[in-house]
Amino acid sequence: MGHPHHHHVHAHFTPTLDRAFRIGIFINLLFVAAEFAAGLYSGSMGLISDAGHNLSDVASMLLALSACLLAARKATPAYTYGYKKSTILVSLTNAVILLLAVGFILIESIGKLFAPVPVSGDSIMIVAGIGVAVNGLTTYLFAADKAGDINIRATYLHMLADTLVSIGVVLSGLLIRLTGWYTIDPIIGIAIALLILVSTWSVLRESLRLALDGTPEQFDLQHLQERIEAVEGVAGAHHLHIWAISTTEYALTGHIVVRELQRLEPVKRAIKSALAEEGIAHVTLEFESEPDDCTDRSCC
Repeated sequence: MGHPHHHHVHAHFTPTLDRAFRIGIFINLLFVAAEFAAGLYSGSMGLISDAGHNLSDVASMLLALSACLLAARKATPAYTYGYKKSTILVSLTNAVILLLAVGFILIESIGKLFAPVPVSGDSIMIVAGIGVAVNGLTTYLFAADKAGDINIRATYLHMLADTLVSIGVVLSGLLIRLTGWYTIDPIIGIAIALLILVSTWSVLRESLRLALDGTPEQFDLQHLQERIEAVEGVAGAHHLHIWAISTTEYALTGHIVVRELQRLEPVKRAIKSALAEEGIAHVTLEFESEPDDCTDRSCC
């Protein structure tokens, strides 16, 4: 159940991750400029629209980077948790941008399915081949950090989706060149769109859940309650709430019924250390003695 946990977001925002963002943004901007120029030169609408789509990656990386930097800023009296929640809002925005991209690819592809457009296999293959390299490298840069942070996972998925799109385009260019069958282009487009849809869905669902202060999916409330109640001196636990402060930090509040109020400190320490092992660093507890316990009242 437990997983390694970073007590501070800026500890999570490592120099490696910072470098990944900077390199990723730089090479993708270069590629967008080159692809747009190639599109204008060859008169290919496909290349121009793909350049527009790749520009959305740069936007997605800039969003994720700014969220990481915001999350590292100190709390203020107006924002007592700091700006950590921005990482959740950005992962939600990124998932929505990806879904819009899927819609766009599907509409374009279905249109071309019924009215195939003649395209030059060669120019498609060359530009998309460079796209595979650029997007593949960027995906690789974020691979190491994607597990612990849904914000980085959204960026990683965005880049992975683009790498797949580029591979699909290379394949369609090759097949068009061999067969002269232009319908291959939209068929591959539809297949890729469905693939992106499947991978984005989990990020969208989890980001929404975190944005609504739902229990993050790696925690089982029942299991946490059992762990707390297993601490010596605890008679019961209720009104437990867990939510995400950011995409890497979690908080819990709860009411703890203790057998002897004079043993409060060791009980509190034991509970906090058990929860820290589970990956919850911000814990606020209210203690009650057995006769006063408020389970039958509406305190929450």
